[in-house]
Amino acid sequence: MPESIVEMRHITKRFPGIVANDDINLSIHKGEIFALLGENGAGKSTLMSMLFGMYEPDEGELIVRGKKVNITSPAEAVALEIGMVHQHFKLVSNYTVTENIIMGREPLRRLLGILPYIDRKGAELKVQALCDRYGFDLNPRAVIEDLGVSQQQRVEILKMLYREAEILIFDEPTAMLTPQETARLLDIIRKLRDDGKTVILITHKLEEIKQVADRCAVLNRGRLIDVFDVASTSTRLMAAKMVGREIDFEVDKTAPVFGEVILDVSQLTVLDAQKVAMVKDVSFTVHAGEVFAVAGVAGNGQVELADTLAGLLAAKEGSISFKGENITRASVRKRTVEGLAYIPEDRHGVGLILDFPVSDNLASKAYFRPPFAKGPFLQQFAFRQYADTLIERYDIRCSKGALTPVRSMSGGNQQKLIVAREIDADGDLVIFVQPTRGLDIGATMGIRQRIIAERDKGKAVLLISLELDEVLSCADTIGVLYDGRMTKIAPANELSRNEVGEYMMGVQR
Repeated sequence: MPESIVEMRHITKRFPGIVANDDINLSIHKGEIFALLGENGAGKSTLMSMLFGMYEPDEGELIVRGKKVNITSPAEAVALEIGMVHQHFKLVSNYTVTENIIMGREPLRRLLGILPYIDRKGAELKVQALCDRYGFDLNPRAVIEDLGVSQQQRVEILKMLYREAEILIFDEPTAMLTPQETARLLDIIRKLRDDGKTVILITHKLEEIKQVADRCAVLNRGRLIDVFDVASTSTRLMAAKMVGREIDFEVDKTAPVFGEVILDVSQLTVLDAQKVAMVKDVSFTVHAGEVFAVAGVAGNGQVELADTLAGLLAAKEGSISFKGENITRASVRKRTVEGLAYIPEDRHGVGLILDFPVSDNLASKAYFRPPFAKGPFLQQFAFRQYADTLIERYDIRCSKGALTPVRSMSGGNQQKLIVAREIDADGDLVIFVQPTRGLDIGATMGIRQRIIAERDKGKAVLLISLELDEVLSCADTIGVLYDGRMTKIAPANELSRNEVGEYMMGVQR
């Protein structure tokens, strides 16, 4: 039998109103890639957070390398050579790569044998050696806030390797990555296994599990459903085990019926904070009853385009017309009141107020109108009643219902909350930016079907996604952004997957 490096025996963890993990028994082998698969809120992150010392189990025991352990803090987990890369990174933005990596483990030397000081040069050399070993293109002196998402993630990985972790936990590691960055990360995970590390991969992305994992455990509503060998199990069967039913991987879509022009963007140019043009002379229209999908590799102006349409960024040049009215200089509230709904890419920074409850977040764009307000007075009962309705309708899993602090929810359920708020506003235009990022396969297919349902209700839909499969399955019209320019606009049925990919990469223009 393979040697077990981690065992979990009868692990149970409860929070107010919810059993996050219910009598879990797992054995993880030394030197394998072990995947934890489950829906949003299934208890995957909670289970691994106990192994990393962020929570303590209410019942059961943890066995590491054959010995029973009581891990009460991340520091104790690190001492047991356990590391964790969280879905939302734990980095100090104005510190350098090296300063983040060595924090709490600073190498000390003594001046004249007496005065201690941090050996920054030695630390940088060690960090550079780790970068060279694993092929990380990182400057040890770079400041975190100047790095992209994938580079910041590599810093988190280096933090584990610097501390010589042998058990590496990755929590939804590809949720914020492009397809190209995802492929590189999966290569890194394979290399870590080849170096003798044990990797635990928390995810809901079936294809990634098929590509790298040796075995997989499925959780559903806190309970362990099954453990199986990945090579001999189909993705369709994995999906069925995860959600408890057969999943239809096809979006049910009829031919579109276009109505009047709802959104008219003309010669739009947008600058970023450094006054660099990110959107360059872009023009397109979106009709009622149409899904206009913008495809492109990350960093080609998609986020800036969406934020400008929503009123979060100012246009340098050009115009935006919504239902025949020029809204180029209109406020965010005016656009919202007029019927523009926006599901942003950055759910924490833009989409949610993390320390507010679910009820306040769901009403945050309409709190000043009845039934949420009567004159200057807010109606808290109406907030909670509305939240209860949407929680049930959109299957938002939250331990305390309408009063749940949003910060305590899983990333996928936070995303469901935003989607519920924006779709239920019943506007004439819905802008979706990465709407299924962080969602499990069941929720992903549900959101894609809702996109088509909005279209079929006569809404105009602008979909901006890095997922080419999502673009191809939902779009009636595809526009490709490359280097800030709309290089191609055509009906979706006139473009092949390869053609869209070539426009995205700039091969065709």
